[in-house]
Amino acid sequence: MRHVRSIFLSDIHLGTRACKADRLLDFLREHSAEHLFLIGDIVDFWSMSRGIQWSRAQNTVIQKLLRRARHGERVVFIPGNHDETLREYDGVLFGDILVANEYVHELADGRRFLLIHGDEFDQVTRHHRWVAVLGDAAYNLLVRMNGWLSWLRRQLGRPGYWSLAGYAKRKVKKALQFILDFEDSVIRNVRHRGLDGVICGHIHWAAIKQVDGLTYVNCGDWVDSCTAIVEHLDGSLELIDWNGLAAIETAAALAEAALAESERQAA
Repeated sequence: MRHVRSIFLSDIHLGTRACKADRLLDFLREHSAEHLFLIGDIVDFWSMSRGIQWSRAQNTVIQKLLRRARHGERVVFIPGNHDETLREYDGVLFGDILVANEYVHELADGRRFLLIHGDEFDQVTRHHRWVAVLGDAAYNLLVRMNGWLSWLRRQLGRPGYWSLAGYAKRKVKKALQFILDFEDSVIRNVRHRGLDGVICGHIHWAAIKQVDGLTYVNCGDWVDSCTAIVEHLDGSLELIDWNGLAAIETAAALAEAALAESERQAA
């Protein structure tokens, strides 16, 4: 088992068919930590209101998180928009798990990071909820289609993991612009607070990048990309891609995002 100082997870979406609970269990078995931060959309109450898809593996995820908290690991749950009903319990301890709407975490090297889900920086989610719900349904459809495509790729002997949802985000200009605008809004807020960086979720787009001298980190998700952030004992941060070969697509996406940003600044 690999020991790290902190683990950061977001957008697990327990209660949905798309949740990759088996993959998450594999990751948790391979990593122990002093701190475990659950940064929103851990349980998907939005989707569960339309129908619950709760597997044995998802139940084991809950049991494993509770067990880790009970055995001394500090577990902090920061609700997102899909589990926003838990925000009214800000500051409350459920067993050994603290619920906090946001949290400031100090890394081992002294840097201070804001931990927040990030939906408050998404103008669609804040002001046009019905559009957000429709977009969520469309995203879930893409993820399900990706499952069929993955099966077809295996039958054809094609190696590696390929994400249809990720491809759409990279190729649809408005989607890419939304990601860039989201990152800018989050970084502005962190700068205003005098912090060194942010670790968030919400947009299902894993990243560690420097933006105007601050560090922007996004955990990604466990319905498509299967990514997590870990803090090592020296305070350094690492993006872990549990799908393995998907890192190639992530690098390509970052290159395209950088190109789009340079074109925007030149315009």
